[in-house]
Amino acid sequence: MTGLAAYAPFVGEATIEDLRLLGDRLRGRRVQNINSTAVGGGVAEILNRLIPLFREVGVDASWDVIRGGEAFFAVTKTIHNALHGQPVALTDQDIAVFREATEENARNVTLSDDIVFIHDPQPAGLIEKRKPGTHWIWRCHIDLSAPSPAVWEFLRSWVERYDAAVFSAPQFSRSLPIDQVLVAPSIDPLADKNREIEAHEIERVVTSLGIDPSRPLVTQVSRFDRLKDPVGVIEAFRLAKKYNDCQLLLVGGSATDDPEGAQVLVECRERAGSDPDIHVVELPPMANIEINALQRASTVIIQKSLREGFGLTVSEALWKAKPVIAGAVGGIPLQITHRYSGILTHTIEGTSYWIKQLLNAPDFARRLGENGREHVRQNFLLTRHLRDYLLLFLYLDHLGESLISLG
Repeated sequence: MTGLAAYAPFVGEATIEDLRLLGDRLRGRRVQNINSTAVGGGVAEILNRLIPLFREVGVDASWDVIRGGEAFFAVTKTIHNALHGQPVALTDQDIAVFREATEENARNVTLSDDIVFIHDPQPAGLIEKRKPGTHWIWRCHIDLSAPSPAVWEFLRSWVERYDAAVFSAPQFSRSLPIDQVLVAPSIDPLADKNREIEAHEIERVVTSLGIDPSRPLVTQVSRFDRLKDPVGVIEAFRLAKKYNDCQLLLVGGSATDDPEGAQVLVECRERAGSDPDIHVVELPPMANIEINALQRASTVIIQKSLREGFGLTVSEALWKAKPVIAGAVGGIPLQITHRYSGILTHTIEGTSYWIKQLLNAPDFARRLGENGREHVRQNFLLTRHLRDYLLLFLYLDHLGESLISLG
C-alpha cells in the first residue's frame, strides 16, 4: 500500500474515507506553504510529509522556502528567543534587516494561490504583498505564552492582517482581531524516523557511535538549542549516574535558520569533557534512520525543554513505546499525562530523580511507554493533522457561513 491507504492499519479505513471526502470538497484549491528552511526542525519534516497527501486528496499544495543571509537569520533567531520570553529587543538595524529581507523575498516568490500558508515569524511580513481574493493563514509553531511585549507587537502588526492564526496549544493564543485555531503538530508513522526497523540495524547504528548496547542508555534527541537545555540534561545525568550504571547520548542536528546551534554544540562538548559515558553527536538533517535506531535503543528518553512549541521528539519517542521524561512546558503536557503516559519534570534534580526511578522500575517504565504510544496513535499522527488543515481550508472557503454542508 502507498499514499493514504498505507495509514489505514494505524487509524482505520473510516478515517481515510473521511479525508478523501474533505479533499473532494477542496479539489483544485491551490495552497502555497512558505517557511524559512527546507531541512532541519519539525516544520520542514511535517511539510515534507503533508504535501504529497494534500495532493493525493485533490488539493494543489506547494512549498516555498524564503531566503536570507546571516544577518537576517540572526535577527529571526532574536525574534524566536524573544517570543519564547527571553528579555531581548530588536534594534532599528534589526528591523531594517528584517524588512529588507522580506521585500527581497516578496519580489522572488509568487503569492497568488487561493490560500497562502505562512509558517512562523520569518516570512510573516509577506502579508504586505497579499493579492485580492486570496486567503492567508499564519501558523505559529513556537511557544507564545509569554512573549517579549515589544517584539510581539512588532510581529503582531503583520499577524492581525491574516484571516486566521494557528497555534499548537491553547495557552499560546494571543489577543488578536482574527480567528484563532488550535492544531497540534504530528508525526508520520511511515517515515524513516518512525517506522519499524530491524534489530541488527539498531545495533549497527548504536555500536558505530561507540555506545555499549548492553548498558542502559539515556537519550535526548533535539536541535542543539539552549531552550532544549542539553547542558541541564548532562547535569541531571551526572546526578543519576551516582546511583545507576548508564550512558548518556545527546544527539541532534542543526537547522539552516538557527545560527546559534554550533555554539551550543561546543558548549555541550565542553561540559561533557572526557567522560566516556557521555556521547554528544551531531548528525546531518536527513539522518532519520539513525535517529529512529537510537530512540529504539534507548532505555529512557528525555526532552528537558525550558520552552517549547510542541516538542515532536516527545511524540516520536512515545511512538516507540519508550518512557519519556520531559519538561512541563509548551505543548509537551498535551502529549504526556504525568505518571500515565510519561513523566513531566521542572528541574535538573527532578529529571535526575526520574531517570533513577525509571531505570530501577522497568515494568513501570514499560507501562508508561505503552500508554504513550496509544495516546500518540489517537491524537498525533499525520492523518489527524491533514484532517485539521483540510477543515481549516474548508472554513476559509465558507467565511461568514454558520453551517458548512459536506453532502
